[in-house]
Amino acid sequence: MGTREASHAGSWYEDDPVQLSSQLNEFLGRVPDTLDESSLPVSGARVIIAPHAGYTYSGPCAAWAYKSLDLSAAKRVFVLGPSHTYYLHGCALSTFHKYETPFGDLTVDRATVDELSRTGRFSTMPARREVEEHSLEMHLPYLWKRLEQTFGTGSSEYPPIIPILVGDGSAEEEESFGQILAPYLKDTENAFIVSTDFCHWGSRFRYRPQYKNGLIRNSDASGSPGSPDSGGILKVQPILEDHVDASDVPAIHEVIKMLDDMAMDAVRTGVHGDFYKTVQETQNTVCGRHPIGVVMAALEVLARDGLEDGKGRFKFIQYQRSSLVQRVSESSVSYASAYAVV
Repeated sequence: MGTREASHAGSWYEDDPVQLSSQLNEFLGRVPDTLDESSLPVSGARVIIAPHAGYTYSGPCAAWAYKSLDLSAAKRVFVLGPSHTYYLHGCALSTFHKYETPFGDLTVDRATVDELSRTGRFSTMPARREVEEHSLEMHLPYLWKRLEQTFGTGSSEYPPIIPILVGDGSAEEEESFGQILAPYLKDTENAFIVSTDFCHWGSRFRYRPQYKNGLIRNSDASGSPGSPDSGGILKVQPILEDHVDASDVPAIHEVIKMLDDMAMDAVRTGVHGDFYKTVQETQNTVCGRHPIGVVMAALEVLARDGLEDGKGRFKFIQYQRSSLVQRVSESSVSYASAYAVV
């Protein structure tokens, strides 16, 4: 296959390279130059979690992850995202040789793609669905910008990418893909980008948890899985006092933040099973939960092999929402940025 076109340029983000560069520079310029007394990028931060919505929505949040990303030693960049365009079980690889961006084309590392394909565990993305998919594409202009800042304008020297769609799967299946990717993650010449938004709240997402009668219930669910008479009560509940005054009834946007906090706290533990269970029990609509799960499972493999204290765990540095929902007729999507030093 040839070059995958930048199908969302001109709609989800600017297609003019000058305007796009100016916008990304502005977003990155809003992020401080230091975090926790460490200058950015964070040394050794080869793995990030970042959102993939239109840049007017999630671009400012994504800037925090990208300004933290250390590409100084990168020889290739893995980009893992969820499938929005077709049902996928397991993981799928690209058939394209290049990915177009408004700045220029990024080369796909066909040698690594072929190496992964030979494991027999990966399918291939249908070309039309890959072109329609946004979860991978939305990261590439940001990646180009950071490569340019790191290596200069000689794009022929930029490291190639390995696009991977991560679909549905059990905790055990995520762990098995984590085992496959762990050696690549261990290699200090590889960087990883994990593409996800967090809570999608609204009727069109069939997910509208609200606080009612002392419990959080999803009004769009007849019941929790395996419990059809539960009235949509979530299997696990946040501790309200940790988020709002005990005398207050939390607003919808506060409930959303509570559920996202539970997901992010589970990611921070570094325990893949904790994150998988938390998302299952809260039903939180984290679209990239499986890409997160696979990379967490790979990080666990490295941790078992021995990582220095503090390494291999994600640190969240920014959290935003597209709106602060007050009424059931409204909707919002949450965005978060994180990095892990490996």
